Amino acid sequence: MVNTRMSTSGQSRPPKKDRREEAREHARLMRAEQVKRDKRRRLFLRGGIGIGLLAVVAIVALVIVNNVTAPAAQGPANMASDGILLGSDGTTVSAATSPPLAADADPVATDQTALTDTANIVMYVDYLCPSCGAFETTNSEQITSWVTAGNATVEIHPISILDRLSSGTNYSTRAANAAACVAEYDPNNFLAFNSAMFADQPAENSTGLPDAELTALAQGAGVASTDVASCITDQTFAGWVEAATRRALDGPIPNSDIEQVKGTPTVLVNGVSYPDSITDAAAFEAFVTAQTTAAAGSGK
Repeated sequence: MVNTRMSTSGQSRPPKKDRREEAREHARLMRAEQVKRDKRRRLFLRGGIGIGLLAVVAIVALVIVNNVTAPAAQGPANMASDGILLGSDGTTVSAATSPPLAADADPVATDQTALTDTANIVMYVDYLCPSCGAFETTNSEQITSWVTAGNATVEIHPISILDRLSSGTNYSTRAANAAACVAEYDPNNFLAFNSAMFADQPAENSTGLPDAELTALAQGAGVASTDVASCITDQTFAGWVEAATRRALDGPIPNSDIEQVKGTPTVLVNGVSYPDSITDAAAFEAFVTAQTTAAAGSGK
């Protein structure tokens, strides 16, 4: 009797020749599977490189976009000097009119030779600046009375240097834009609006006033134009605010004894910068009187 060897599975093992064929087939299948794995790996790597390249391109594009300066914007009407000039015939305060400053155009300095026998007050202000608020609280009433009586003019330059202190809302820019909107659509009420902005001034490191409240302040100051609300909401003059701020900080400052604005408020009277306390009304009045007297004595 011939014994037949049994595999562990209980099945007869194939003959030796068949086993060799089976091994070769198994090896062939293993090689084929390895080729497939290698191919998938190469495709994955190429895909990964492609994804990496896309990420790099996206990053470069982002850097380029973030480093492209925003296109220059046309300024508001009545602020060709980057500020609005307000005076009076002795009874009514009104603004000097001027066409909008064209994009990329240099501002046109106010011709002060025509402003004789008056105190010509120029102020650079940021509506979030506490010192500007303190100066306004101290001196607003007497400045308004001088201007209304025809004894002074005031030229107000709203700028934006404190956006970083408004919790991400860019309040300084939005507030200066709102001022530009009033200058564009209702310039004769600008002085009242300026006073209202400081009377309701938000604190630093707050979110500032929302656009709806800026619009309400304009309306409360007598601004009747319905265009002001959309101008404030759309930040129509935000690009101009940025450009005007840069010009003030870079200089030169026309009609003045300073090269550039280094902080707010910067106050000039007949071209001379005010050096004394911003909360001393008597000191400011004395300074204005001295500068007006000096200008009259020199024939300016």
